[in-house]
Amino acid sequence: MPVRQIQVANDSVEDRLILRIGTSNNEEIRVFFTRRFLRDLWPHMAAMLTGHLAATHFAPNDDSTEESFAEVASFDLAFQDDNPSFPLGANPLLATEAILEANGDGAASLTLREARERSFKLSLNAELLQALCSMLRAANEHAEWDLPLEYTLPVSIANAPANSLLH
Repeated sequence: MPVRQIQVANDSVEDRLILRIGTSNNEEIRVFFTRRFLRDLWPHMAAMLTGHLAATHFAPNDDSTEESFAEVASFDLAFQDDNPSFPLGANPLLATEAILEANGDGAASLTLREARERSFKLSLNAELLQALCSMLRAANEHAEWDLPLEYTLPVSIANAPANSLLH
C-alpha cells in the first residue's frame, strides 16, 4: 500500500500520540502511541536510521536533521481527509508491540501490533523513516512528554540485532 502522507498529532484527552497514515488508495490507518511505547521504540528507530538506512541516503544528527529533511517532505500541507476507508477500523490500533527489521538495501519495515490482535506493517525507506522520526519528535515536544528523542544511541542499542521485537 503506497503511503501518500503521514501525520503524528497529540491527543491530549487520551494522552497519546496518534499516527495517521493515508494511502494512495484513499485508506487511512490510525495508530496510538503511548509515552512508554515511544520511549522504548525510539532507540531502535534511531539505530535503523543511523545504521542500516544511513548508507542509502544520509545519517541524521540532532543539529541538522529536520533542516536536511525539509527538502524531501513538506510539513505545511494539511492531512487530506477525503472520506477514507479504514481497513483496520476507525478506532486507532493501540500499539503494544513492534517489530523493526531491515529488508535489503535501503529498505526496512515496521510492524505495529496491539495485544496480538490487529497489526499493521509499514514499509520504510530513509526518507519515510526520517519523516516519521521528525514528526514523533515534534509531537513529543507538543505533548510535553520530555522524552529525550536523540539520534545518538546507547551502546546496548547500537549493538542490537537488525530486527528485534519490542515490548
